[in-house]
Amino acid sequence: MEQDDLIGTTLGNYRILAKLGQGGMARVYKGFQENLDREVAIKVLPPWYAADRSFVERFNLEAKLVARLSHPNIVTVHDASEYNGHLYIVMQLVTGGTLKNRLDMLHSEGLVMDITEAVPIFTQIASALSYAHEQGIIHRDVKPVNVLMDADRPILSDFGIAKVVAVTQSNLTRPGAGVGTPEYMSPEQCQGGSVDGRADIYALGVMLFESLTGFTPFRGDNYPALAHSHIYEPPPRPTSFNPHIPAPIEHIILTALAKNPQQRYQRASDMGDALSKALSSLQAGPAASYPAANAPANPYYAQPSASAYTRPQQPAAPVAESRQVAMYPCHYCQHYNKPNMRFCTRCGAPMNQCASCGTMNPANNRFCTACGQPLIA
Repeated sequence: MEQDDLIGTTLGNYRILAKLGQGGMARVYKGFQENLDREVAIKVLPPWYAADRSFVERFNLEAKLVARLSHPNIVTVHDASEYNGHLYIVMQLVTGGTLKNRLDMLHSEGLVMDITEAVPIFTQIASALSYAHEQGIIHRDVKPVNVLMDADRPILSDFGIAKVVAVTQSNLTRPGAGVGTPEYMSPEQCQGGSVDGRADIYALGVMLFESLTGFTPFRGDNYPALAHSHIYEPPPRPTSFNPHIPAPIEHIILTALAKNPQQRYQRASDMGDALSKALSSLQAGPAASYPAANAPANPYYAQPSASAYTRPQQPAAPVAESRQVAMYPCHYCQHYNKPNMRFCTRCGAPMNQCASCGTMNPANNRFCTACGQPLIA
């Protein structure tokens, strides 16, 4: 067994007890904080990073920003410092393994995650991402190994580290490409473009696809092959791997995986809400209420053109007696929604997506709020 020189040593106020794991960027240890008498997790970066003073400055700044995050599904950062040439971050210790461990265990048994287990996990992750995005922080490397599990509570870790390392590595590896793990990178990350919270939503869609099918949407032997798939190839339907995935859940996954960020959920909380509503409606009503899993492709996750997109004929909408408010049927499950709804409250599908730019409009809009084009009735 390879000897680890840090075990048994002390970094600042922290004694290194045991190695918990190792990733591409750092090693993670179980540690003990002497002055507060508590166990912690310590992520230690390779020593060459500490030799780059500009990296150290960026590292410290990012650590301060992440330490301000306070959310039940985001790992708590206790400290970040440098000691004897080692940069390290001290975090809460979570002992339940990772989402990757859970998926690997299911895979070893020939199983995939059930939607009744997956939806609560992913709605909590979506809540965490939405909160971080509102604070101006993008994760950039959402993947199963970065989701710690505390019983049934997922806890996102590694906020900010990917961004700092990216600046240092940008001229060393994969020139022109963005930071991230290739299987979970959004098209805009693969192209090296600027990213926002919708890149994390894409990665969340990849993780949900993987959890329910056992596979990531795109696989390849190298980064260029995976990047090409993310940028140019339409994702396969999840039901082609697992026909038991309900249609509303499939639509949510494929909306998150849209190539154009404008065609994805615009906020992670939108995706979380859609998942919760879809699961509630599936549990409340008969499966026959939903289209079959092999229903033809629909515009919710494609990049539609005006000529290819035709909304089905809608039945006459009921009118509320007291306030005379017209209700609008979802053109997929026919559930009636209020005029201001952008997504169906029953199945989570977009109510009024622009065929030109992909913007999700309120159900009663006649013209797109983003590009001004007429919405197809």
